[in-house]
Amino acid sequence: ITGDFELSGAATGAAIGLFMPWCQAKRGNIIVDFFTTKCSDQANEAMDRMGALFVCVCFALLAWRTYLGGLSAYTSHSGTMILGFPEWIVFAVMTPGFALTSLIALVQTFVGFDDTLGEPA
Repeated sequence: ITGDFELSGAATGAAIGLFMPWCQAKRGNIIVDFFTTKCSDQANEAMDRMGALFVCVCFALLAWRTYLGGLSAYTSHSGTMILGFPEWIVFAVMTPGFALTSLIALVQTFVGFDDTLGEPA
């Protein structure tokens, strides 16, 4: 199929943007706890909250830059090379997911983590 890799790339980018909030809410990101296994629960909680703050800042920057990239792609009518698929669509799908991920991480920074999120009581 002509241009299939372009559509695969667009779908992958959109999927990453859309699934990141769920991943952050479920604490599904990779955590390397090799050095912290012997730390107290309070120390691990503090480090997890600090990590959530870093994620919040990083995804806020990603959302901002993705928004600006999408705006630039829209105004320049940028499209993929073979199919001419508008690139701004992928940016538009990714931006809200990145912003929501940042918001979830911000809440986790100040409220803490609820490991039972989404599971029945």
